[in-house]
Amino acid sequence: MSSSSILLRDYAQWELNAFLWISLITITLLLLKKVVKLFTLWFQAKSIPGPPCSSFYGHTYLLSRRSLTEVLSQSHDKYGSIVKLWLGPTKLLVSIKEPVLIKEMLLKAEDKLPLTGRAFSLAFGQSSLFASSFDKVQKRRESLALELNGRLLERENVIPTKVVDSVMDRINGIMGKGSSDCKVVSQHMAFTMLGATIFGDAFLAWSKATVYEELLMKIAKDACFWASYSVTPFWKRGFWRYQHLCTRLRCLTQDIVQQCCKNCKLFCHLDQSTHNETSNTGMETALGGPSHSDVPVPDNLFSEKLNGNLNAREEPCGNLMGVMFHGYLTTAGLIGNILARLATHQEIQDKIYEEIIMVRKGSVKQEQQSVDKMLLLLATVYESARLLPAGPLLQRCSLKHDLTLKNGVTIPTGAMLVVPVQLVQMDKCSWGSDSCQFNPYRFLSANGKQSDKACNASLTGAVKEDVDPRETSSVLKDPNDNAAFLPFGSGSRACVGQKFVIHGVATLFASLLERYEIRLRAGSEENPKATMNNCVYQLLPSPEIVFVRRNT
Repeated sequence: MSSSSILLRDYAQWELNAFLWISLITITLLLLKKVVKLFTLWFQAKSIPGPPCSSFYGHTYLLSRRSLTEVLSQSHDKYGSIVKLWLGPTKLLVSIKEPVLIKEMLLKAEDKLPLTGRAFSLAFGQSSLFASSFDKVQKRRESLALELNGRLLERENVIPTKVVDSVMDRINGIMGKGSSDCKVVSQHMAFTMLGATIFGDAFLAWSKATVYEELLMKIAKDACFWASYSVTPFWKRGFWRYQHLCTRLRCLTQDIVQQCCKNCKLFCHLDQSTHNETSNTGMETALGGPSHSDVPVPDNLFSEKLNGNLNAREEPCGNLMGVMFHGYLTTAGLIGNILARLATHQEIQDKIYEEIIMVRKGSVKQEQQSVDKMLLLLATVYESARLLPAGPLLQRCSLKHDLTLKNGVTIPTGAMLVVPVQLVQMDKCSWGSDSCQFNPYRFLSANGKQSDKACNASLTGAVKEDVDPRETSSVLKDPNDNAAFLPFGSGSRACVGQKFVIHGVATLFASLLERYEIRLRAGSEENPKATMNNCVYQLLPSPEIVFVRRNT
């Protein structure tokens, strides 16, 4: 063999050995980095109080016997306002119950858990409203918040009369069947309200609306389940059936968008690029056009705001479907709770009806509902939201840096930060001795002369001595002044549509209670329990209610 061949072979062998050594060193360094990161996480978590953990798999044995809310309740009672749970060797959950610390944490922790964004992306594609990183969603959230607040300023009625009439027509149809399930009624009301808000009047006449609603509910049942897989389960038939439903929903969304185009000539194409956005265009570019204060606002403007200015990776209708999905579930839960509370508290319902009639008589425009003057109605909406939050936990995380709270506790990067909303919103320290009871008067005060008795009295006989907005100069408290009021979240990732939803739901109920009285069907469950169903809290078993037309 020639010397050149031997030299070439030795060189190739040397190159191969060098590559293998470099690969080995690289893999070793990566593994060492992960081990160091793991030990750092364990070391930092040692300073956070919590139940002892003897298993490598964390506190899974506790969660296998009881719900997470029950485990957190007992842990907070024993270990204080901040507790930790290990969901696995690398999954740290930190729960915070103290309202002051909650407010601080929600301001500092701007990111959401990847699971949340994954659930939306699997169902609806990439979206700039539901990504984990706050930096990716900030611009779109500011755009949507500006538009929602603009509508509140421009319209005395947040929900147009056509929408209210459509809901009332549907209730008339329900009346013909006798009693109806409270959950079904609330879903119809929420679906109509949100659909007309996002897509405009074309949605009210859309022939496929019922199919769209059914698809939303089917997807809601499985969204979190499929998102829980760390690797997308392409090998499961159920996953492909789920994807088929999502594809049908996407096609229907595109259909209603086209209906909006035909009826209003609002937008001729879907802009799927943001490369031409510059710093000079500012908020106008974020909104996709001039400020709403300069031009008339079409009914279906939301669909343009949510669907326009997409980046190259976003699904054209992803934001629309995501908002419809999330808003539908949470709004239906709130409406269902209000229906159930009014049906079981007739004395409150009667007072709200008298308030509605009084406000209507003093209104210049009789066809409009001045809900801002219906203080007891708004207080009832707040109280219903307090007693039945959309979910048991408010979830956040910090993807970039550790969080150090005022009490000195440092929470490691990537830890799952949760607020047990149901526990916080029923805590006697924040809401008084009647924290578990339905008492909308806690959100009313008589020009600062509200007594503790009026704030904490039970409605079982003492209600007549509470602050009555019809007889006194009452003031509606801002629920957000109480750090323990969290049905819409708080901080930088709080719900941008809080005011819009509150006023929209109040408008619907003002029209509903003016025409109908809500009663429980004889024999129906009078004390349903808050239970997780389809990713949100609902009162189960759902009460059967009857709408009785008023004589006036």
